[in-house]
Amino acid sequence: MDATAVIRMLLRRWSLVVLPVIVAGVIVAPEVLARPTGNSGYNVSIRYTAAQVLGAIPARDGDYQDVWLASELTVDAFTEWVRNSRFIEAVRAQLLQSGQSFSTDGLGFGADNDKAIGRIDIGWSDEGQLAAIAAATVEVLKTQNGAIFPQLGGVNAQVELLDEPRITSSAPPIASRLGPAIKLLVALFGGVALAVLFEASDPFIRRRAQIEDMALGVLATVPRE
Repeated sequence: MDATAVIRMLLRRWSLVVLPVIVAGVIVAPEVLARPTGNSGYNVSIRYTAAQVLGAIPARDGDYQDVWLASELTVDAFTEWVRNSRFIEAVRAQLLQSGQSFSTDGLGFGADNDKAIGRIDIGWSDEGQLAAIAAATVEVLKTQNGAIFPQLGGVNAQVELLDEPRITSSAPPIASRLGPAIKLLVALFGGVALAVLFEASDPFIRRRAQIEDMALGVLATVPRE
């Protein structure tokens, strides 16, 4: 079937092509109208470094390389702590202590480190609440690590932020943005397939080309008028 024949077929079966698109449009319309037009939440990254307080541990031989290695191991341990449920509970307790009473269901932290540089990633739906969560996170990180790691001898390691945490808005997931368009496109292909199916199963001869395709000659035609 050449391109002209395909176009004629689609024009003749246009209702079958359009019907699935209309149905899909009715289904996705509430999803599009209910979807927020702005961002889908907020993110903040806390970058820090940490090291043991040298005066809190017994004097020993070593050099600056030894001190940096100890810092790397400290931050590496902090990364595992941040991922743990005990850290989340400590942040929740700190929020309550600071007078923040909003629900923290679903709160979680992403954490990673590159040698002595650690990073904590937090995502939340409310900008003001996220600012309070970030402040509580920094407070717990600085003031409660000595009680978690016995290696620190009961003294909090020194934690320094590399920069001021900045809250940024996050764009809606690409799946939610392209979802309605993909559904409509699938419906369009479904409509075309439906039109082809009906065309193939049509028992009537409607065009001269159909007779010629069967290697038969046309003796005469009757005008529509």
